[in-house]
Amino acid sequence: MTTTVYVPRDAAALSVGAESVARAIAAEAARRNVSIRLVRNGSRGLQWLEPLVEVTTPQGRVAYGPVGVGDVPSLFESGFLQGAPHALHLGLTEEIPYLKSQQRLTFARVGVIDPVDLDDYLAYDGYAGLRKALEMSPADIVQAVTDSGLRGRGGAAFPTGIKWKTVLDQPAKQKYIACNADEGDSGTFADRMLMEGDPFMLIEGMTIAGIAVGATRGFIYLRVEYPHAHRTLEEAIARAYERGYLGRDILGTGKSFDLEVRLGAGAYICGEETSMLESLEGRRGEVRVRPPLPAIKGLFGQPTVVNNVISLATVPIILHKGAEFYRDFGVGKSRGTIPLQVAGNIKRGGLYERAFGLTLRELLYDFGGGSASGRPIRAVQVGGPLGAYIPASQFDTPIDYEALASIGAMLGHGGVVAFDDTTDMARMARYAMEFCAIESCGKCTPCRIGSTRGVELLDRIMANVEREKNLQLLQELCDTMLHGSLCGLGGMTPYPVQSAIKHFPEDFMRTVQ
Repeated sequence: MTTTVYVPRDAAALSVGAESVARAIAAEAARRNVSIRLVRNGSRGLQWLEPLVEVTTPQGRVAYGPVGVGDVPSLFESGFLQGAPHALHLGLTEEIPYLKSQQRLTFARVGVIDPVDLDDYLAYDGYAGLRKALEMSPADIVQAVTDSGLRGRGGAAFPTGIKWKTVLDQPAKQKYIACNADEGDSGTFADRMLMEGDPFMLIEGMTIAGIAVGATRGFIYLRVEYPHAHRTLEEAIARAYERGYLGRDILGTGKSFDLEVRLGAGAYICGEETSMLESLEGRRGEVRVRPPLPAIKGLFGQPTVVNNVISLATVPIILHKGAEFYRDFGVGKSRGTIPLQVAGNIKRGGLYERAFGLTLRELLYDFGGGSASGRPIRAVQVGGPLGAYIPASQFDTPIDYEALASIGAMLGHGGVVAFDDTTDMARMARYAMEFCAIESCGKCTPCRIGSTRGVELLDRIMANVEREKNLQLLQELCDTMLHGSLCGLGGMTPYPVQSAIKHFPEDFMRTVQ
């Protein structure tokens, strides 16, 4: 009898020894003359349990973790291939509390399937959305996405259906789909996890988008720091072509869609959509002046849908199960689910997909388990390095776009970075300004010069050099950057600075030694 054993090939799991664990399991099985089928799946997202090893049993998949190479002999000795007890035994995977309490839609297959096995994908309703889309008119596909309430998961939260409708209505002969996979925000890893754990989901979503708006070519703009995702995507795209899910005659329908991966060069600014388009065209990544919008004049001057990974990967669910099904999750104008990535000073870091509406406190303590240091969590930064710092007094804020905006924050890509009460928030404000100074494309003065002057002002404030005067000047500088910058890099840098001053003024009153 052959037992299936799952060991993640996800980058996070590999970073803590998953490759060595996989080799050790294969070697131990051979030494004991035991037949196993070793599947390299994606990560379940419970990062503190990686490497998380699973075995298939008559009762379901049983999990063990975190597994090290030294644990492998004792696992075999205890009978882990039959799901037997062991010090690392976690029980049935689906019953692990941190998975069971999630509402996984976009990440339903991540960690479950072999990422590059198309038959495995199909066995779990893969391409069901595309098959439905192929029977619909482009306008009906766009309407379904609009009715679902899906908003861009990359930061701006713009309604996806409206963007698609704009591209659909353009009369151009050539249109494009551009997937922004330049995931550069601190504490974010949802895009990487999905591309490494369920790449066909993204491919299917982009194909549906192409059919919906009349685009025949697509590009995945991938950050160069994601080599594992790159290899996985290339392998999955090749298999999709082999089986007729990409190319000139998709599933015999006469519809065409070609897809390729392009690598960025490590510039944070290329996460901004127009800078990404410049880079895709072979130029330096600089922000474009808008209008015209990319939906009207985008890649190579043609109408272009620009969405991020999670937005596009969510589309197959909407087409498969219906707009109403997806819309029934969430609250207010924030519909569906959001993959929240919890990092920083946190006990149980990882990815948690839940419907909009849970609070920051629930996320940080019920899921995250509080700080890793055991000290009180003083602040969280939501939405990447340019997100506002939210104090503990606001942790009962629901996680949805409007609720966070009401307290001067944003959700962005769903990254949540925790800081305990030893963190100097003045230094964190300085970091935001320095980050902007380093990553600015340099095209507009408020961002290019303002961020550099901001660092200088913060250094003076912390050194108690004309503190009150410089605090006032810093506020004025932030207003200039907020209203005068060409894109969100300069325009959002004031968020962490102003929120730190507002909520943690005492940190700006200390003198740096």
